[in-house]
Amino acid sequence: MTKSLLITGGAGFIGSNFIEMKLGQSSDLHIVNLDLMTYAGHEDNMSGFEKSPYYTFVKGDICDRNLIESLFEKYAFAGVIHFAAESHVDNSILGPEAFIRTNIHGTFTLIDVARKFWIQAPHLPVSGKENHRFLHISTDEVYGSLGPEGLFTEVTPYAPNSPYSASKAASDMLVRSYFHTYGMNVVTTNCSNNYGPNQHDEKLIPTIIRKAVAGEAIPIYGDGRNVRDWLYVRDHCVGIDRAFAKGEAGETYNIGGNNEHTNITIAQMICTILDAKNPRQSGSYRDLITYVADRAGHDRRYAIDATKISSKLGWKAEETFETGIRKTINHYLKKYVPHGS
Repeated sequence: MTKSLLITGGAGFIGSNFIEMKLGQSSDLHIVNLDLMTYAGHEDNMSGFEKSPYYTFVKGDICDRNLIESLFEKYAFAGVIHFAAESHVDNSILGPEAFIRTNIHGTFTLIDVARKFWIQAPHLPVSGKENHRFLHISTDEVYGSLGPEGLFTEVTPYAPNSPYSASKAASDMLVRSYFHTYGMNVVTTNCSNNYGPNQHDEKLIPTIIRKAVAGEAIPIYGDGRNVRDWLYVRDHCVGIDRAFAKGEAGETYNIGGNNEHTNITIAQMICTILDAKNPRQSGSYRDLITYVADRAGHDRRYAIDATKISSKLGWKAEETFETGIRKTINHYLKKYVPHGS
C-alpha cells in the first residue's frame, strides 16, 4: 500500500533535493509538496520530478489551517517532513515579521493539525497511526555563536542571536512540547550551513560564483573570518531520511559536514577553481573580492558535532568540501554562464 508523505517547502533548496532523492529511491511512497512559492521556491527546482506519478504539488501556505486539514483528510499522511521556513538572515533583520509568522505560526499549524489527525488523547495515538511521524528541520543557528574552540551538540543551550534564529528556536520548542505533552512521534534535526544545487542566488556560495562570473565585486562581510561548518545538500538529505526512518521519537540529531572554513577562504577557493574552469580575460577572480560592512549581530563561528547521528543512526557525510564545491560550481556555471563548463 502506497503511503503519503507531506513535504513542506519542497520547491526550495533542501526540500527539492530531498524530494528528488526520495522519489528516486522508492515507488511505494506518494509525496505531496506544499509550497507557497515565495522568493525561495523555484519551479526549476522541481523540474527533475514534477511529472512523477508519485508526486503532487500544492501551492499553499503552511499557516492556512483549513488547507492543511483538507490535505490531511484527502491524503491521510503517514508522515510530515517540514522544510518550509523563512531562512535568509539578512531578510530577517530587515523584516522580521514574516519569519515569526512562517517559522512559528506555520510550524504550530502543521504540527497541531497532525496532532488532530494522529492523536486521540495525550499519549494515545489513533489506532493504526502509532508510527506516523513529524520531522522538523532546524538549524545550528539556534545555538548562537561559538568561540574559537568547541562544537555544538544536541545539549548545547539555545542562544539565538537573530530574528531568524530566534524564530527557528521557538519552532523547535513547539515541536518538543508536542512530544512531551501529547506523546507525538516527533524528531528534530539541526543542520550546519548547506551548499549545493538549487540554493537561492542570495546565499553566500551562489553569490560568490554569480558575482565572479559577472565580473562584479564579490562582497564579503566584515573581516571575512566568520567560520561556518559546510554540509553538502545531498549528504544532509540522507541524514534527514535516516532520522525520519530510524531516529528515536522525541530526539534531536545534529547534522554537520565537519568542514569548517572562514568566509574569505570559501571565496578564495571558489575563485581559484573558477580561474581554472572559466578564466577571466585578465587577472584572477580573487581581484574582485571586496570587504563590506558586517551584518548586524553576525555570529562568529558555527560548528556541529555530528557524533550522535553517526553513532546512533550510522550516518556520515560522504562529500568533502573539495569534492562538493566542485559539483556546486559546475551546477552554477551552467546557470550563470550559458556555455560554462
